[in-house]
Amino acid sequence: MPEAKLEARGLSVRHVGPIGLRVPDGRCVGLTGPSGAGKTLLLRALADLEPHTGEVLLDGRRACAFRPHEWRRRVMWVPAEAGWWAETVGEHLEGADDALLARLGFGPEVRGWQVRRLSTGERQRLALARALARRPEVLLLDEPTAGLDAAARAAVESLLAGWLAPGRAILWVSHDLDQLGRVAAAAWALEGGRLAPLTGAVAWA
Repeated sequence: MPEAKLEARGLSVRHVGPIGLRVPDGRCVGLTGPSGAGKTLLLRALADLEPHTGEVLLDGRRACAFRPHEWRRRVMWVPAEAGWWAETVGEHLEGADDALLARLGFGPEVRGWQVRRLSTGERQRLALARALARRPEVLLLDEPTAGLDAAARAAVESLLAGWLAPGRAILWVSHDLDQLGRVAAAAWALEGGRLAPLTGAVAWA
């Protein structure tokens, strides 16, 4: 059984839980479930952005052993609708090189674009670039391709498949079961506040 990169033990947040979950080192784990089931709440709790009970561990170290900002840099939540606090794209992309942007379909000129001109899909791809530039160890992805066309969706999936390596892991939320079949080594369904292995998929207890 692969070693856990990220692990939740008895995690409860509002109507979700208690939950036990392991995201193995070097793997992508999928998560699906109906709207309102608490998938985003669960990701936010794992990122220590939502009050919760239970334990979350990174490489066997409890979250409380890290300073909050350090935990959130290592275990990074990428929301479906990311926040933007400055006027131009480049002000949000410190550390993102041109090669990364090119993989997501952007030229270097994107740094000078006004944030207000971005489409939903462009915002999603640039939010992912922003997250990857910060060199997290775990990505908590909340519907990262929901607003993308087929070509852009394939580009994101390819980029993240290449990003996965020992020392890194992904928890990927999606309503698209075909996508989870492509990207995830294991998949879970969240419903009624509990996790169950997705039918036909592998899961690690």
